[in-house]
Amino acid sequence: MADNMAEKDSRQKYLGERGLIALIVLLSAFVPLSTDLYLPALPGMAKYFHVSADLVNLTLILFFVFFSAGTLLWGPLSDKYGRRPILLISLSIYSLASLACAGSWDIHHLIAFRVLQAIGGSGAFAVATAMIKDVYDSKRREPLLALVQSMVLISPAAAPVLGAFLLKYLSWRGVFWALFAIGLVSLAASVALQETIDKRYTGTMFQSLGQLVKVAKNPGFSSLLIVFSLLSVSSMAFIASSSYIYMDNFRLSAQTYSYYFALNALGMIGGPMIYMRLSRRIHRRSIIVACFAVISGCGLLISLFGGLAPWTLAILLLPATISASCVRTPGANLMLEQQKEDAGSASALMSCFGIFMGSMGMTIISLGWGNTIMVLGIMNILTGLTCGALWLQISQKQFVKQVPERFVSA
Repeated sequence: MADNMAEKDSRQKYLGERGLIALIVLLSAFVPLSTDLYLPALPGMAKYFHVSADLVNLTLILFFVFFSAGTLLWGPLSDKYGRRPILLISLSIYSLASLACAGSWDIHHLIAFRVLQAIGGSGAFAVATAMIKDVYDSKRREPLLALVQSMVLISPAAAPVLGAFLLKYLSWRGVFWALFAIGLVSLAASVALQETIDKRYTGTMFQSLGQLVKVAKNPGFSSLLIVFSLLSVSSMAFIASSSYIYMDNFRLSAQTYSYYFALNALGMIGGPMIYMRLSRRIHRRSIIVACFAVISGCGLLISLFGGLAPWTLAILLLPATISASCVRTPGANLMLEQQKEDAGSASALMSCFGIFMGSMGMTIISLGWGNTIMVLGIMNILTGLTCGALWLQISQKQFVKQVPERFVSA
């Protein structure tokens, strides 16, 4: 197996293994880069277009809806045609749509171009996880997933700060110029990429799309998919409401808000690394149960005390953020382990369900509640309790293929 891994890594004549990992990280970061970078601009965009905050939020919500749907197209197609061709097509769409967003003249055109941007970006995101499955076996995959997820999550910490910085010198259009540049860099790296998939699907294009159903019928995969996708409900609800909570409710500036958001994002970054350290001494199942319990407990505290001050909300939210990020690494590895083939379809379903659940959370939090912070807390309570109950029920089922633990239990 080691020889096989070395052989796969050496195929990247131009990128090398480090370049391949860097490209996977960049592709995996397309969701936070495409959303968090312009979060500080949302209130200002509502004023610029003379529309309600709910209408501006559609540029965020519809992005996630079409992003999740797009992964269902690109993932199976990458199993048939290869990862590289799909990357070249989808990144070209993303870059052109970003350019169009920067030139939008009213909110409805911006919404339409954001939909195109989502469709293009979804291809990059779906292929990224499939490439990890292509190149790395289960033993090396979990540490790599932790590394990639930690590096990817730097973008939620840095993106709002960078977005607020851009707004000091440019209008909201400058944010989309930055996304256009990111698209071009990713496209250039994808040109240098050498194909990672060994065995392609030999059926027709429509049959390749039908592999989604085959993967979804795998009870081990689908049960885990439900549990770990539900985590996105509360986490994405915070992303959608954070700028309004901190800037409108607590009356903070865009720059100060970005620092509070960055603190929350630092918790996301640390989660995967914390999991890797804990997994050396504690069973995976116990870590996941504890994380779900922490999310529920923090939700209760947020409901009661989150509205007192911005720093109170940030401190109470941080453990929940770390816990949600912590379980994503074992969750992703467990889901990938359920499928020997059809990695593109599995990756697509993982991306789609996670983002779709996130868009549901964003929709719920945007319904115009009187106390958004309390609703956010309740959503964390329900998410933690539901995921915990489902995990306890399915983790012992025989149809769930387990990944060997990384430690010797005492």
